[in-house]
Amino acid sequence: MQFIPHLHFNGNCEEAFKFYERCLGGKIQNISTYAAMPGEAQVPADWRDKVMHVTLSVGDQLLMGCDPPPGRFQAPAGFSVAIQLNDVAAGERIFKALAENGKVTMPFQKTFWSPGFGMVDDRFGIGWMINCVQAAQQTA
Repeated sequence: MQFIPHLHFNGNCEEAFKFYERCLGGKIQNISTYAAMPGEAQVPADWRDKVMHVTLSVGDQLLMGCDPPPGRFQAPAGFSVAIQLNDVAAGERIFKALAENGKVTMPFQKTFWSPGFGMVDDRFGIGWMINCVQAAQQTA
């Protein structure tokens, strides 16, 4: 079993995933617009270039997303995408990249449980938690 975050955007999914591709060092595997789907004539003309589905791979992990149909978007609330790393420098780099034009809710810093942890809402309104694992936790 694998859990894959699926993020929703209000018409700017493609922009967000190109940003995540850069921040996370991933690769967009596929991106499908509403214009490519069967029945696209029922989609409003100004929505046909919006993302029906996108998949970003980062190592062996996946992140998916879409622009829900018009009137169906709800702003994200009540969750964060958590990233766990063994490398504090990589964690800080990712945190700073995601924080670009976003809102830091907890600066990236050493905590009692982690050599590097921070929380940020990115410029697209998605919450992220970056957590670095201590050496003792890596072997457990």
